[in-house]
Amino acid sequence: MKKLRFAFYLTCIGLMLTAPAFAAYVDPSVTTFVLQAVVGVVVVAGAVIGVVWRKAKKKAMEALNIDENAGKTVEDDIVVFADDAAADAARKAEEAVQEAVQEATAE
Repeated sequence: MKKLRFAFYLTCIGLMLTAPAFAAYVDPSVTTFVLQAVVGVVVVAGAVIGVVWRKAKKKAMEALNIDENAGKTVEDDIVVFADDAAADAARKAEEAVQEAVQEATAE
């Protein structure tokens, strides 16, 4: 009981000696700044955890002699030369224009 009474008196004295909180106003700009800082810390922590996890996983797979690419198939690369395709398209367009001009002059 004495401890409870002592805690009560200590709390009352602490409340009486507190200073007014006129300068404790937090405006919206401070709130958004704090929110941005918290979000930034969370994003950076996530990135660091992701990098550390990837490196640890790679080292563990090397230590256990596990090949993550085993059983995967790789397709051949398809190479399309745009110059040939563009030349064909330009030739066909030119032929179409010439045919249209011949039809227009024939009428």
